[in-house]
Amino acid sequence: MIDERAISFDCEGDRLYGIVSLPAGPAAPVRGVLIVVGGPQYRAGSHRQFTLLARSLAARGIAAMRFDYRGMGDSEGRARGFEEVDADIRVALDAFTAAAPQLRDIALWGLCDGASAIAFYGAGDARVGGLALLNPWVRTEAGAARATIRHYYRRRLFEGELWSKILAGRFDLRSAAASALAVARSALGAKPAPGPVATLPQRMADGLARFDGRLLVMLSGADLTAQEFAGVAETDPAWRRLLGERRVTLRRLPGADHTCSRRDWHDQVVDWTCDWMAAW
Repeated sequence: MIDERAISFDCEGDRLYGIVSLPAGPAAPVRGVLIVVGGPQYRAGSHRQFTLLARSLAARGIAAMRFDYRGMGDSEGRARGFEEVDADIRVALDAFTAAAPQLRDIALWGLCDGASAIAFYGAGDARVGGLALLNPWVRTEAGAARATIRHYYRRRLFEGELWSKILAGRFDLRSAAASALAVARSALGAKPAPGPVATLPQRMADGLARFDGRLLVMLSGADLTAQEFAGVAETDPAWRRLLGERRVTLRRLPGADHTCSRRDWHDQVVDWTCDWMAAW
């Protein structure tokens, strides 16, 4: 059993709403996870992913909170991108610790660009001891194109359905070739931004390097967002150094999709998160 309650709190004049899930029983939880959703989504998530995550964590003794950014779900205000939600995360942490004042170890947990948001935020808040990132968003045009070529097209070539369509004359080869050529041009032709402008992957690596807490990185095996991240991690020296640090735990879930929609994938993500927090 868990204790679940709705809360509201202010963020720069707008009212935000969230759900706190607490372990039932007399023992007060000392570990907590603030779930920062990938967008644009509200606090329940695809197939109730974040609802199930929060309840699974609470059932295992870890307090959890999920909330809506400004402009999403039930929360007021203008909708914002993942690089503009520091204030939202900060006041959500305030509300979380007010609802569970005994918390000692707090992690931020994010999917996709929610993971990117906490990568930027973590170093600026001493209350945060860990960041859990599921399929982090490091999107660049060239990176997405390389991931598509390496993973999507390679897998597609070995699908029997594709060859059945080709042999039956039901496959538009000209359009497919044009699409593949455009992707290849993006992968090979993109040039670095001139001057000191850093890419999203570079800025995320810098943010995580400044964060001195623990990191958990989880990657789905059948997700192009995860594969793009893996490509960056393999080729970028800053990311290789970062992921090689002892404070970083890297997990891979073969076959899983972006949101880990199957029950066994969900359970594995919960297990990894709980084990990681228990090791602090």
